[in-house]
Amino acid sequence: MNQSNAIATKKLRDTLQKIWGYSEFRKPQEEIICSLLSQRDTLIIMPTGGGKSICFQLPALLQPGLTLVVSPLVALMENQVKELRDRRISAALLHSELLTYQRKQILQQLERQQLKLLYLSPETLLSAPVWERLCQPQVKINSLILDEAHCLVQWGDTFRPAYRRLGAVRPALLQSKPKGTKIAIAAFTATADPTAQTTIQQVLQLQQPQVFRQNPYRSNLYLKVQTVWTPRGRRQQVLKFIQAKPKQAGLIYVRTRRDSESLTQWLNQQGYTTAAYHAGLSPEERRGIENHWLSGKIPFVICTSAFGMGINKPDVRWVIHFHAPLLLSEYVQEIGRAGRDGKPSIALTLVSEPTGWLDPEDKQRQEFFTASLRSQYIKAQQLAKKLPKKGEVPRDTDSAIALALLHSNGQLEWQDPFHYIIHQTHLQSPGKLNFGHQINEYLNNRGCRWQFLLSAFGFDKAAFKCGHCDRCN
Repeated sequence: MNQSNAIATKKLRDTLQKIWGYSEFRKPQEEIICSLLSQRDTLIIMPTGGGKSICFQLPALLQPGLTLVVSPLVALMENQVKELRDRRISAALLHSELLTYQRKQILQQLERQQLKLLYLSPETLLSAPVWERLCQPQVKINSLILDEAHCLVQWGDTFRPAYRRLGAVRPALLQSKPKGTKIAIAAFTATADPTAQTTIQQVLQLQQPQVFRQNPYRSNLYLKVQTVWTPRGRRQQVLKFIQAKPKQAGLIYVRTRRDSESLTQWLNQQGYTTAAYHAGLSPEERRGIENHWLSGKIPFVICTSAFGMGINKPDVRWVIHFHAPLLLSEYVQEIGRAGRDGKPSIALTLVSEPTGWLDPEDKQRQEFFTASLRSQYIKAQQLAKKLPKKGEVPRDTDSAIALALLHSNGQLEWQDPFHYIIHQTHLQSPGKLNFGHQINEYLNNRGCRWQFLLSAFGFDKAAFKCGHCDRCN
């Protein structure tokens, strides 16, 4: 290592120690940070709990200008910004739930270049008041970070179409900046199979990105799938499980708001202190439940997929999927919240018996989801034929989704984040309608569960020995 590299490494480690209290980086944090500091486009796939946030927060402190962090959920942004402010780092978040005076204050900080990190959703990034300020020539932007980048793939052409326009952001921003300005793009996620990786790179228009991929295998995490025969039996299995693990921290994932509330009510009646967490709660209610869980006042939470992203609780001993998730990537995200401290933990998934005769809920849920997607595609196809061949992105959500689907099929290009050109309007039959088959294959797989996950996410399983799932032990 030459002298300049040694000095740079010492500065990184000194900053890590001073701000976060760690003496050493985990592998490959330091390499990722160096990639971002050298202004390279980067794609990072690291398991949940692998320390992704530090990889873009630390470079933000060491570079002049602002780092934009595009994040999918308000709760996730609130948690990260609170942690940064507790460490006296100038960070802020913008979202639709802010009071007018709060929003105005943050926009002023942005204009005065008083922020190191600004967290915002894709929709907020592309809102007129924010975009106008970001395009001011004096506002220096060093990086655009896409946190939880799998959301681009899962949601980009369904109910969050703004994700599909993110690739046009960098070229548009650079047009307003002084000549020679560079803006690096980095995408972070815990779950991206080879197809998802290609989609992320194409949509974001990453330029010769450096790619970091970490194996999702966790030797301390035991995977188990258990068949239940009736709705009552499903609840009884949960009760039996948590009775055997008194005072341990855990999470119970359900699919809907109604499920979270009804299961919470039933467990309260059994004498357990718990709470329902879903997107319908106010920010104050969400924050209250998170704090009670983090502090141990509530041992476990009944939650939808809205809970967990970015919440760091090392001692979660178990995760139950009361209902199986619809996507394998969701499953890996959610089980990854158990055992971050490296101690033995378990991920249990409850599934209906295959015929669904006595408990048809799982089958009905998947059929409903598929039917909703199909209906959305048909609606988008009809709308696409009526939209002008070129123009400004309409304000209504249905039209925006139609444009996102056309872009997903390679039939549309963005001139900038707000204007498009359609080359062809006939939408192909959506391949996504079959994507639930992957989770079904996993749940019904007779071989090693960890081997299945490794293979699904593009990792070599040849020399792999498990011993940490219900098929191998």
